[in-house]
Amino acid sequence: MKLKSLLIAMGLATSVTLAGTASAEIKVGFIGSLSSDTGLSTLRGAEIAIEELNAKGGVLGQQIELVKADTAEDPTEGVKAYEYLAESEEVDFIISGSIDDVSLGWMPRMQEFQIPTLDTWTSYIGIIDMVVEDYDSMKPYFMNIASDEALATLYIDFGKDVLAEKMGWKSVIILQEDTAFGGAINGLVTDALAPNAGIEVVDTIVYDVATNDFAPLFSRATDSGADFIYLISSVNSQVVSSQYVKLQVPMGMTGVNVAALGQEFWEDTGGAAGGISTLSPVPSVGFKLDPVSQAFVDTYQAKYKSRPVMPHFNGFNAYHGLKQAMAAAEEAGEFNNTTWVTAMEKQDLTLKMDEEMWLRYGFWGNDEVEERTGRTYPHNVRFDITAPYDDASPSMVVIQWYEDGTNAVVYPEKYATGEFTVPSWVKKK
Repeated sequence: MKLKSLLIAMGLATSVTLAGTASAEIKVGFIGSLSSDTGLSTLRGAEIAIEELNAKGGVLGQQIELVKADTAEDPTEGVKAYEYLAESEEVDFIISGSIDDVSLGWMPRMQEFQIPTLDTWTSYIGIIDMVVEDYDSMKPYFMNIASDEALATLYIDFGKDVLAEKMGWKSVIILQEDTAFGGAINGLVTDALAPNAGIEVVDTIVYDVATNDFAPLFSRATDSGADFIYLISSVNSQVVSSQYVKLQVPMGMTGVNVAALGQEFWEDTGGAAGGISTLSPVPSVGFKLDPVSQAFVDTYQAKYKSRPVMPHFNGFNAYHGLKQAMAAAEEAGEFNNTTWVTAMEKQDLTLKMDEEMWLRYGFWGNDEVEERTGRTYPHNVRFDITAPYDDASPSMVVIQWYEDGTNAVVYPEKYATGEFTVPSWVKKK
């Protein structure tokens, strides 16, 4: 009897152990920087989504395992990271928190391996153009942030409605980092500001991302006679921001400042951030959150105590996008096939605030034409660039940091929680 009881007990113990450590047969690969707020936002959004999915039984009856590959925000390392996920880990799906230049680096590997891949940070319109031009090789690729053409289009509206009409600014000098992202945004803004907002671009200053002394560049900007500076910075943005404040550059500065997207921006600049404004994809700092987004943030902040204390927009993109990718796999019955792509194209999540459409996570179809720009954006997140923004999320909002350390959304009006202003040392027109 004792032997029989022992065997039964061992059998039960084995059963429990196997149930508790069931092998994860669906592999999701994360590719991005493991030491940046941007990369960690995507990683953590994916981790929370996977935990919630696994708690409900996983996908296709299997648990999901997450494996990581660090790009160190370097294109060469990005290629190695993608190859590692594809060849060594043989992942079923890749979720990316890569910056533009890194995504461009590994894009040929995506085309080669044909692994379903979702980009949550890069907004480079050139990648969407690749989907337009070569749909067959690019169809496993999706981008659930509005592409920079859409970002720039709505920012032109901000230029017209606020910078020109409210502030009286008629000329700008562009201060642009030397990156693919910087060049793309510069081109779009330069081509559109004058004809659409009545703001003349008087000059462009392109600087190396390793620049640590911006005094000569700010002097050149001041001497140009322009009314304000349009900054385009996605790398080391804290440096240019803090020097703008400490030098009390006598002209307003707005544009694209990636560091300002995080709640740590004030601390990172030593409190030298007052007056800085930037466009931001949604949700952003200062953005009112719908109940679903707030629940995600509550889970995030309960789970993670290190920076970023608030996920950047791409953390939300990762959370919702990963769930959509897994739902598409459930519908298709597997990954990496035409059926999965078709199912992913149909994914569409609308989040409401007080019964009103607030955020939308869906994708443009292959042949859909966006009315305002007159072009297609296949596999780009569905965005709305025409007020009252009742068809989809706006492509972006403008946020501003004030001299007391607070921040707010200042444009468009539907999402505004504050007013656009210039820092106290800048003379108003």
